Amino acid sequence: MSEPILRISNLNKAFGALKATQDVSIDLYPGEIHALIGPNGAGKSTIIGQVSGNLAPDSGTIELDGEDITALTVAERARRGLGRSFQISSLADELSVRRNVMMAVQAKQGSPFRFWSPIRTDASLLDPTMAVLERLGLQERAGTVIAELSHGERRQVEMACALALQPKVLLLDEPMAGMGSEGTSRLTGFLEELKKEVPILLIEHDMDAVFRLADRVSVLVSGAVLVHGTADEIRNHPAVREAYLGEETA
Repeated sequence: MSEPILRISNLNKAFGALKATQDVSIDLYPGEIHALIGPNGAGKSTIIGQVSGNLAPDSGTIELDGEDITALTVAERARRGLGRSFQISSLADELSVRRNVMMAVQAKQGSPFRFWSPIRTDASLLDPTMAVLERLGLQERAGTVIAELSHGERRQVEMACALALQPKVLLLDEPMAGMGSEGTSRLTGFLEELKKEVPILLIEHDMDAVFRLADRVSVLVSGAVLVHGTADEIRNHPAVREAYLGEETA
């Protein structure tokens, strides 16, 4: 097996007496989707927050493509190739879909934001922007202001912004949230193809999507990894079933 593109080693994070992350170690390999599942409060989003740089771990290390990024800022991690799409939207509501993605393209190019220049006709920004929007089926919504989009469409634009950064790794926190069955099916198919280009660390409550998409799954309980395994191994693991007391792992 190749070396992991993302390596999380012995990660710990406490909020007062609450141990939100306890000695968590997870590897993400090229060409795969690795899902994190567990009940509410299990520590999934806390782990993603530490990997993204929004939260500083108390101890442990995070390596991206062999480089220790534990002490880097969110922006520095993005420049190293860490892409993310979170539950809480960071889109500019007053701007169009096209302009939001263009800003991500500008960030990737390392060029300053040109608020007063005719960026709509700048091919270096427009061409990659439209290419990403077409991949996600959003080209006809390019001129729509973000505030007018549905929740599901906003999630798709967040994905487009993340992909515009051409990441080495993609962190996805509940990408299916707020989508109907048609949108979920379309996004699932897209992610199945996308993982061949960009490995994905995924949090998702839709267990049908998880078991269809994930090459490997880590089950979290009370901030610690209960078990790692393939989707089939996790689905049938007695400790997992006991931990959930017969409840759906959502």
